[in-house]
Amino acid sequence: MSAPKSVVYIVEDDPSFRKSMERLIRASGFEVVAFESANSFLKKSSVQRPACILLDVQLPDIDGLRLQQELLEKGYNLPIIFMTGHGTIPMSVQAMKKGAIDFLPKPFETKNLLSAIVKALERDTQNVQEEALKKEINVLINSLTPREKEVLRWVISGKLNKQIAYALGITEKTVKVHRSRVMQKTKCSSVAELVRFAEQANISPAD
Repeated sequence: MSAPKSVVYIVEDDPSFRKSMERLIRASGFEVVAFESANSFLKKSSVQRPACILLDVQLPDIDGLRLQQELLEKGYNLPIIFMTGHGTIPMSVQAMKKGAIDFLPKPFETKNLLSAIVKALERDTQNVQEEALKKEINVLINSLTPREKEVLRWVISGKLNKQIAYALGITEKTVKVHRSRVMQKTKCSSVAELVRFAEQANISPAD
């Protein structure tokens, strides 16, 4: 099964400019989906990934910066390339601070646009991989019992089995059983691997 094509979502109210962008980007080998307003994009039920948004700052309903904010609030971590004919430096600074890939003043060079698109899609490919890893880690963490999570936190703090047993008020043999199950369930083969796993899962060592 082949990987899905990268998608460039265009949000631009000027029909002729929107059409020219569609043709250019499609000719460069990307899939394109275009919208004439921010609200029409927000009504889209799902977004194909990896993807990026080519977004006009001046839109008839919600402006581009507001759309960027709304997407962040909804948890959409899509890289955005802004386009504008009336941009200001404070506007571009605000957009970039919130994670925009680029801020292109119209008219812009084709090579600059395509370079920004490639950069944005590379970032989203990385985002997709990181999100998948987080989901996998959460599934593994949720498979642990409360006691196993406790033992995990003590193990990554560098404590010996007998020290963990004393801290938890259980036998050393029980600690060994829990420890073995933790390693099994998290698919870690060493304490060093378990430490890295815990860091990715935002689990801190026991005090």
